[in-house]
Amino acid sequence: QVNLVESGGGSVQAGGSLRLSCAASGLTHSLNYMAWFRQAPEKKREGVATIVTGAGYTYYADSVKGRFTISRDNAENTVYLQMNSLKPGDTAMYYCAADAYVTRAFNPSDFSYWGQGIQVTVSS
Repeated sequence: QVNLVESGGGSVQAGGSLRLSCAASGLTHSLNYMAWFRQAPEKKREGVATIVTGAGYTYYADSVKGRFTISRDNAENTVYLQMNSLKPGDTAMYYCAADAYVTRAFNPSDFSYWGQGIQVTVSS
């Protein structure tokens, strides 16, 4: 089994920065794909960034390219999401997700393991 725990959320003014962390425990050796999703009230869950943990390949949603950076520390089984130049539209619950293999980097249905989520609020 796999357990994912997010940390680092909070409230920030527009233009500010936050760094989210996702610590994985359990059968972490199988987690080749790790990702961040977000869901705002009354909106669908959307993919933000995905990383292939071994090779380091990264994928970003157009809405966050140039502002967010996903990275990993394989020794610590932790994935990070550095969020800069935050906008009120980035306000959402952010979720960490993981799986051994996915065919679509931003499809929630492709990911088996999920964290509980952490709130990010950006005020104007």
